Amino acid sequence: MLRRCSLSAAFSVAAAGFFTATAIAAEAPRVVVTLKPVHALVAGIMTGVAEPTLVVDGSASPHTFTLKPSVARAINSAEVFIRVSEQLEPFTRKIAEALPESVTLVTLADANAGVKLLKQRTNGTFEPHELAEHDDHAGHDREAQHDAHIWLDPANAKAIVEVVAKTLAAKYPAHATAFNANATALRAKIDALSSEIEKNLAPVKDKPFIVFHDAYQYFEKRFGLAAAGSVTLSPDQQPSAKRLTAVRKKIAELGAVCVFAEPGFQPNLIKAVTEGTKARAGTLDPEGVALTPGPDLYFDLMRGLAKSAIDCLAQPS
Repeated sequence: MLRRCSLSAAFSVAAAGFFTATAIAAEAPRVVVTLKPVHALVAGIMTGVAEPTLVVDGSASPHTFTLKPSVARAINSAEVFIRVSEQLEPFTRKIAEALPESVTLVTLADANAGVKLLKQRTNGTFEPHELAEHDDHAGHDREAQHDAHIWLDPANAKAIVEVVAKTLAAKYPAHATAFNANATALRAKIDALSSEIEKNLAPVKDKPFIVFHDAYQYFEKRFGLAAAGSVTLSPDQQPSAKRLTAVRKKIAELGAVCVFAEPGFQPNLIKAVTEGTKARAGTLDPEGVALTPGPDLYFDLMRGLAKSAIDCLAQPS
């Protein structure tokens, strides 16, 4: 009888522990983030509390991303869903429309929290419109839109940290102290990163270069770089022969030092526009597709952009 009572008591303690742990797990914030760079910042804010779920993982691009059933389920069970914009992540349009009222939707490009937006440049060579693809209807549609690659300016990254920390603290007041402390530390770390990159890029500020698509103007303007144009108007569009000829002419006219490709996007196009010129080829990864997700990814991405620019631009002509 004594043994039976002991077993019963032990079972009760174990069960209590199990249900307590289950309750704690159930109370963990369920936050879903679309892109790696933003996910990294959100993960930094949530350190010690929970890990956010990433939607666009691996080498996938938000421009062409197709939602998988498992990811759709994760979004549907989320309490907070964070994206940059419908423009950058078109797959989120229907998702956002279907989210229940209980889910907090954060669209960072719309956030009134210090995120500064730049107008989308209307064509890839940054020239009068006649050099753009005249049959590119999507290009015309983008004229009044903003560039969505907001995280490439460290000042915007700090603003993202601020708006997300406030959102999470309001949604999960029990963790507000941790979120706010993490956000304060993260903003200081971003400031140090910005100073480091500015110092390292100073010697190549006057070197003209061509990018694969126009995704870098936040980085350019923050650090004073001299992008002269892009190979394509949009990463999901094949540039015409006419456009490649115009870009090649631009390289020759400006003496562009480098033409930068991007991971996963047609390296042969870079060879096509650099052939017969003195321009070197490099690679820039604006979305961190080649990087491992986590709180360090944003810092690895920004340092990687700076290093890639320096490695190519600083070489003697």
